[in-house]
Amino acid sequence: MSSIQDIKQRFGIIGSATELDRAISKAMRVAPTDISVMVSGESGTGKEVIPKIIHQMSARKHGPYIAVNCGAIPEGTIDSELFGHEKGSFTGASSNRKGYFEVANGGTIFLDEVGELPLATQVRLLRVLETGEFIKVGSSKAEKTDVRIVAATNVNMEEAIHKNQFREDLFYRLNTVQVDLPPLRDRIDDIHLIFRKFAMDFAEKYHMPSVRLDEDAVKLISTYHWPGNIRQLRNITEQLSVVEESRMIDAVTLKDYLPTHNTKTLPVLYKNGKDVENDFTEREILYKVLFDMKKDVNDLKKLTQKLMNGEVNFNDKNTELINKIYEYDDIQTNQTVLIPSHSESNSEPRTIQAQEIEPQESLSLQDKEIEMIKNALEKHRGKRKGAAKDRGRRQGRRRGQGLHGEGRGRAVGAPSVPHGGVGHGARNCPPSTRKSPYPSGPRASPLQARVPKRISLLSSQGLEGCLHASRNRI
Repeated sequence: MSSIQDIKQRFGIIGSATELDRAISKAMRVAPTDISVMVSGESGTGKEVIPKIIHQMSARKHGPYIAVNCGAIPEGTIDSELFGHEKGSFTGASSNRKGYFEVANGGTIFLDEVGELPLATQVRLLRVLETGEFIKVGSSKAEKTDVRIVAATNVNMEEAIHKNQFREDLFYRLNTVQVDLPPLRDRIDDIHLIFRKFAMDFAEKYHMPSVRLDEDAVKLISTYHWPGNIRQLRNITEQLSVVEESRMIDAVTLKDYLPTHNTKTLPVLYKNGKDVENDFTEREILYKVLFDMKKDVNDLKKLTQKLMNGEVNFNDKNTELINKIYEYDDIQTNQTVLIPSHSESNSEPRTIQAQEIEPQESLSLQDKEIEMIKNALEKHRGKRKGAAKDRGRRQGRRRGQGLHGEGRGRAVGAPSVPHGGVGHGARNCPPSTRKSPYPSGPRASPLQARVPKRISLLSSQGLEGCLHASRNRI
């Protein structure tokens, strides 16, 4: 049995990387069998060499070897190319045609870019792998074939299966043995050797001296990412051999032939196409915010309890905690809270900003009545007589004419007012010493009896005293 070095010399493989030797060794071991092989690797890594090794070291080496690029055949004609067709099966089918599986009977078929096969063609291929039978396009007769299939792909087959772009059962039939070829960036010691091999080949082809690289250029090609792998290295070597007049290539000249957007070799954290730092769900962010708020509130509660009990002093650390709780830019505070220190009696009290709370609008009838009296006085410039008349007219229009009698003369919803005061809340107010100009006898209307006393109260005690007296009625 041939060694790995003999296989390298026979098929022109350059390199001594461990991953490369492992791939060649695996291909040599499965070659004598009829096991289906899947060759995986990036584009340009030389996947077409492995099927050749398998075919030449197998019992089928005297049979035909056909390489088919599945991605280059149109979807409408790929069934005809692989399995053949009968005359008249479709427009343009003027004669019978043999497919690749019929021609390669007894040999090997290499299906390159097998991940690009349509789903309908995948079903036909699965039948060939399971039973060895196929049916031509436009025919109803099943035909036998004896071929060995070696497939290759550069796509992520697990992802393609998850997206329903490739059949899972077909994948397991093709992937009986998987051979992985390493990318060129993982074969750093082999890059310069491959470059020298290509330089000698192009020098012989174009009848010119071969190009060489200086030390800086060698370091540059060794650290380059090489997204196109060996195919890209071959193209760049050919460009340097033809375009450059100098046979010694430096790093500055070589850099002009390398795409700049692929020169970054720094390590990056990668997870499903997203940065790990930003890989947070909205739920996790909300939980984090809520937990932080709960912690701050608990700390503030403990601090407040200790301050009330006199257990701790109000220091700078506690000030930072309170400022953290009330740290809002959109709130304008204009009130200060003084918190004296328990340890230093002579020290100045510290101040912290507190949020001003707007008082809620009062719905008390007494407060509304006082407000209406105040507005009437302002309207008549402090003249109590005009304010009383205005209030009387408004009360008459709002509630209608009052009923006769002492108990029924009170307006609906208005509190009863005896002659000696202004309701129950005004008992503490001193009585008016001024004689009222309005009648207050039994024939007077309730409005005429109430308004002068109310106005008289405003004249003797003032508006603030009346406000205080009316609030006591609640």
